[in-house]
Amino acid sequence: MAQDDDEYVYDEATGEWRPASEMAAEAAATAGPVEVRDAAGNILADGDSVALVKDLKVKGTSQTLKQGTVIKSIRLTADPEEIDCRFEGIKGLVLRTEFVRKR
Repeated sequence: MAQDDDEYVYDEATGEWRPASEMAAEAAATAGPVEVRDAAGNILADGDSVALVKDLKVKGTSQTLKQGTVIKSIRLTADPEEIDCRFEGIKGLVLRTEFVRKR
């Protein structure tokens, strides 16, 4: 159900102009699962535990997470280079996968 204010994109496969939202949905459906890898090259999954490979200063706080700190129950994000997690006293913590190693 396309609206008049949708952006349209030319689809070279069909030769038609189609709504951008429809094209994005199809691209997401055809894309395979993204592999998220840690600093050592291990594949990460939702719920894994990871350890930090270096000290990290947390933006917005005066807190520093030390090397070896274990983060439990990570969640993967749409970006294969970032993971979402929780840690004591820090809400909305997002870590780059280059700084973690799977436990």
